Amino acid sequence: MPMIDLDGTAIHWREDGAAEGPALVFANALGTDLRIWDAVIARLPAHYRMIRYDMRGHGLSDLPAATCTMGQLVRDAERLLERLEVRDCVFVGLSVGGMVAQGLAAKRPDLLRGLVLSHTAARIGTREIWAARIGEVRAGGIEAIADGIMEKWFTRAFRATPELRLWRNMVTRQPVDGYTAICQAIAGTDFYTTTAALDLPVLAIAGAKDGSTPPDLVRETAGLVAGARFELLRGAGHLACVETPEAYAACLTGFLTSIGV
Repeated sequence: MPMIDLDGTAIHWREDGAAEGPALVFANALGTDLRIWDAVIARLPAHYRMIRYDMRGHGLSDLPAATCTMGQLVRDAERLLERLEVRDCVFVGLSVGGMVAQGLAAKRPDLLRGLVLSHTAARIGTREIWAARIGEVRAGGIEAIADGIMEKWFTRAFRATPELRLWRNMVTRQPVDGYTAICQAIAGTDFYTTTAALDLPVLAIAGAKDGSTPPDLVRETAGLVAGARFELLRGAGHLACVETPEAYAACLTGFLTSIGV
């Protein structure tokens, strides 16, 4: 389980596939870790260099302070790519990971060949909504909101399977300080202007049953970028990479092929 020090913050990361292949970098969602990409990576062609990491305060990564900004999350991604000598990559971000992707593309377009904005938006929620979420978690832990999260993330059919427990456990076992810190970062982020100025290939992916970032919100963000593609995965919720990994991998592979990666 490799760790990398990024300006004093230890970040847990993993690499699969071919060390010399075209690079794909995956960023996780709030309340999850790099395992959400397991089933997708297993279905992608092995000639890619597939890198994923735990966002600060999640999984096995450090949280150096109880607060966090989107700028710090973008800086983590930037430094990770620099340290791993990654250039010309396709960055795949889900939910808050997709916000990091937008910020990275605006700041360091030289590092990117393309962008996948998965179940995300230029702005997610309001400061009031996130303040209420933080208050609930600080009062009762992540357990207090876990069932509501599962309802927004997964379809009714998936919630009836034993596998749901795995993902519920993942969420509730994230550090509370890490969870609330990322909530604060999301609350203060609005990428409408910078995302509208992006000039690179973009694929936006939405789940038809997503209760966290509904399809219309994802479609609106895709519409900000000239030439962006939008794909709707039917029968999927917020974590389509978990619930429908075959369809997700096929969608991603099609995009990579279309841009010559």
